[in-house]
Amino acid sequence: MKALLLDLDDTLLDYSGSAPRCWEEACLACCAPGTVGPDALLAAIVEASRWFWEDPVRHRRERVNMLQAWQSIVAHALARLGVEADRLAAAVARDFASRRRERMRLFPEAVESLERLRRRGVPLALVTNGDAGQQRDKIERHGLAAFFDAIVIEGEFGAGKPDEIVYRHALAALAARPEDAWMVGDHLEFDVGAPQRLGLRGVWIDRAGQGLPPGAAVTPDRIVRSLAELTEAL
Repeated sequence: MKALLLDLDDTLLDYSGSAPRCWEEACLACCAPGTVGPDALLAAIVEASRWFWEDPVRHRRERVNMLQAWQSIVAHALARLGVEADRLAAAVARDFASRRRERMRLFPEAVESLERLRRRGVPLALVTNGDAGQQRDKIERHGLAAFFDAIVIEGEFGAGKPDEIVYRHALAALAARPEDAWMVGDHLEFDVGAPQRLGLRGVWIDRAGQGLPPGAAVTPDRIVRSLAELTEAL
């Protein structure tokens, strides 16, 4: 391995772990008596989120403006309950966004693993999809920029994983060939399958230890439970 591309959310940063609790608290905080019950809204948001993100075209279009996406999800949930969104959808989305931002933390091994890679002299690129402002905020708040020779954020670059141009741009920034590089992340297609098709090795982080889903079309070159497991093996 002469270069390493790394995903951000749910690879270095615990992005998803706090989401259920943050939705619950946002519903409790924003649902005034006589409007809609927080439990009913929470259940509707869970269903609306699943519907909203399962469409790959909508996923690609909406993930670059997450606050608007969350507001749309709440509005759809309220519509399912027969409630006018009015200002409530925006209030719940803003409350959720604030709580989630404060709860997000790097995984315990993230900094030590990055430091170990830097000591080895491995060129590093951070390759992340999503909202430019939110992704840049995460990077700055958690002091990640200093570890990376290149940072490619979908909302800034104008394209996201699994588009081939994203990986090629990161490799060019590191002056690395695909066959000399690895990509590590939690998404089987974005962080493993698509890079493999370009000649990179793909490492899948399976933090839950659940193994590949039945019928998975992607076979990682390596499966690890954490970034530390990979860096220790290297």
